[in-house]
Amino acid sequence: MRHRIPVAVVGAIALLAVACGGDGGAGDEATSGDKATSGDKATVGDEATAATDLVGLFRVDPGQCAGAGVTAGTYFRMIQPGGKPGEGPFVPNGDSPCGDKTFSPMSPGGDGGLVTGQFQTQAAQPFDPGGNGVSARITTPTPFLAVRFALASNEEDPQTKGKTKPPSVVVAGEKLSGDLSAVAASWNNQHFNQGSPKPDGTRPGLTVGPTGTYDPTTKRYTLDWSSQIVSGPFNNFTGVWHLEGTFQSR
Repeated sequence: MRHRIPVAVVGAIALLAVACGGDGGAGDEATSGDKATSGDKATVGDEATAATDLVGLFRVDPGQCAGAGVTAGTYFRMIQPGGKPGEGPFVPNGDSPCGDKTFSPMSPGGDGGLVTGQFQTQAAQPFDPGGNGVSARITTPTPFLAVRFALASNEEDPQTKGKTKPPSVVVAGEKLSGDLSAVAASWNNQHFNQGSPKPDGTRPGLTVGPTGTYDPTTKRYTLDWSSQIVSGPFNNFTGVWHLEGTFQSR
């Protein structure tokens, strides 16, 4: 049975969405401010640097926050239709422990984080009786508007039914890019592709990335992308994802 979102929350989201417009803007930048790269090379200064696949585990640090938003670690935000990257308006999450409720801190799942080069598929039964997502390999299911969302990467996207590629992240210099088309969120008995690019290779609306930074000495990384939802109750809302932690090669 699908969990019902509190009427006050639905009304607030609807009013804000109407006030902000319809389909969102064209183009976005990830949280780190670096634009996504789509080829096999990235430009550092005036020289092209060959990209190298980072195959292994991107361990995620848990999000930390106090009186404001997340100050360190991994988190999720959602931009309302018509919003702008970095500016919002963002959807407030009453379940967030942060002072700024538009930030939802996330914690590592059973695998410790995001694995590249293979899929971290969703659970055979992806929802519990309350509609909460239960897949817990990448991150621990996170409370959002009274229901928990879960992340997984699947060869067949559960929303679009499109075929995806195993998540990949490449480094050129100290800059990251890649393909996260397989990433999907499950929430309230529904599936939402949250990859970039989408399974068909497009980047609609505010979909951008992944992009980020990598220190080859410490193995510390940040990874950012955004993915605009296509169809369903959150059509044209955009998920913004920030992962940070340490990379462990395989």
